[in-house]
Amino acid sequence: MTEPLTLAITTDDGRRYTLREAVPADEPGVLSLFASGGAYVEAATGLPSGPADLQSLYYSLPPGADPQDKLVLVVTEDGGRVVGIIDAVRRHPAPDACAVGLFLLHPSLWGTGTGRAVAGALLDRAAASGVIRVTATVPVDWPRGRRFLASLSFRFTGPAPRGPVAANRSAGPREPVVERAELVPVRRG
Repeated sequence: MTEPLTLAITTDDGRRYTLREAVPADEPGVLSLFASGGAYVEAATGLPSGPADLQSLYYSLPPGADPQDKLVLVVTEDGGRVVGIIDAVRRHPAPDACAVGLFLLHPSLWGTGTGRAVAGALLDRAAASGVIRVTATVPVDWPRGRRFLASLSFRFTGPAPRGPVAANRSAGPREPVVERAELVPVRRG
C-alpha cells in the first residue's frame, strides 16, 4: 500500500494550500466546486455538472488501468475549504508514468498562479518517485487549459481516439474531442 499523498503548497504571493487525498467529508465542497466551475465542466463533458460527477471520478479508469492506482485529490485553502480537485492514475499508461484526468481549480483561482504551484508540487513528487512521463488531456475548445498545459511544458500529441467508450464508461453524446498532452517531469530544486 502506498502512503497517503499530502502536500503543503505556498504560492509565490504567500497563499497556502494543502493537497491531499479526498475523503467522503469533501463531497459537499467538491460538488460546490463543480457547480462554480461549470464553464469547464460543460467544455469537458458537453453537459452541466451533476451530482454523479464526483462518484464517476472514482470509477472512471483508462483502459488497462488498475483501480488500486486511482487517486482523487482535493486542494484546500490552508486545510479548509475545497478549492480544487485532481483525478490521476498512477502507473498508467506504463509502470513509470502517470495519467492526469481532471485538474480543476475554483474559477476565482484561474490565472493566479495557484494551478502552476499545485501542478509543480505534484510534478516534483512524481519525478522524485520515478515517474518519467505524465499524460493529460484537454478539450480542444478549452484554450485556457491548453495555455495552462503549455505553460508547464506539456507537448501536445494530437486528438485522443473517439469512440462509444471513454475510459471504462460510455462517452456522452456531447463530449468534445480532447487533445492529448505529455510531459517528462524534471525535479526542481
